Amino acid sequence: MSSRVTDLHIAKNVPLPAPALLQAEIPRSDAQAEFVARSRETIASILFGSDQRLLVIVGPCSIHDTEAGLEYARRLAALSERLKDKLYIVMRVYFEKPRTTVGWKGLIMDPNLDGSDNIPEGLRRARTFLREVIDLGLPTATELLDPITPQFIADLISWSAIGARTTESQTHRQMASGLSMPLGFKNTTSGDLTAAINAVKAASRPQTFLGVSDQGVASAVTTTGNPHCHVILRGGENGPNYDEASISATRDTLKNAGLEPVMVVDASHANCGKDDSRMADVFREIVRQRAAGDSSIIGTMLESNLVAGNQSFPQPLDQLVRGQSITDKCIDWQTTDKILHEAAEAL
Repeated sequence: MSSRVTDLHIAKNVPLPAPALLQAEIPRSDAQAEFVARSRETIASILFGSDQRLLVIVGPCSIHDTEAGLEYARRLAALSERLKDKLYIVMRVYFEKPRTTVGWKGLIMDPNLDGSDNIPEGLRRARTFLREVIDLGLPTATELLDPITPQFIADLISWSAIGARTTESQTHRQMASGLSMPLGFKNTTSGDLTAAINAVKAASRPQTFLGVSDQGVASAVTTTGNPHCHVILRGGENGPNYDEASISATRDTLKNAGLEPVMVVDASHANCGKDDSRMADVFREIVRQRAAGDSSIIGTMLESNLVAGNQSFPQPLDQLVRGQSITDKCIDWQTTDKILHEAAEAL
């Protein structure tokens, strides 16, 4: 009898619906497709073109309660309409969360928040939620963590990010080279910018890699390269990098690398020490530099929710505070409304 050599540590292996089947089940309308295409063009124009508005990626650290998330989206849509002459607001709609060790990995991976890991249901909820946000007139932004996920939801995403933990990943650079939306690479958790610059260079070039087709078949994917990649400054273990000296150094480094000297600057994460009480002042300083004439700052990011801070998880779902993060701390809606109005006035 031969020894068993496969699946020694696999508990179950559940097939997913083919991306084309899920897209047919939860289709995008022609109006939604047109909106996504226009919003991507607008973001590209802000990044590398003639649109002088400030790009603001703002919203919950992660979506765990779609009903509360839609209330937030409705408020943000109304605010976006009021401030659209100076700010181009895109909602954070994050469904995948990287974990340093273990923890809840996001709505796609565990939509019921109970460890059941019903990924097909998570993908359905993600597509449904994205359509609802788009119908409010809000472009969407997300971090793409698993390289298979884009096949299911990327047609409804206007801007995406590759996180600090995965910027150095060849798999994610290859994936980014084939994505259809503008995309930012964050500096690494250590604060290193070189990896993000190398990622932009790699993702802007043609790549061939292993992927999944619309029919759900493993395939060799060849891309033409994504011309709308850029870097995101999010601070690191050595401290923040939103100050004037860091922005200037980043601008010089980008020029020396032969890249456009433009960047998105995150007011959350290590730039505020993951302290929501500091995030508003970090955001104000980023806006101050832009208003003072630093056109290399083309966008900024905020983690914001209905309720400030975060709450421990796991805990019984009926005890969760509605509209409060179960991942990173966020600023509340009142603060968000206030500082975005301030930003529009300053600009």
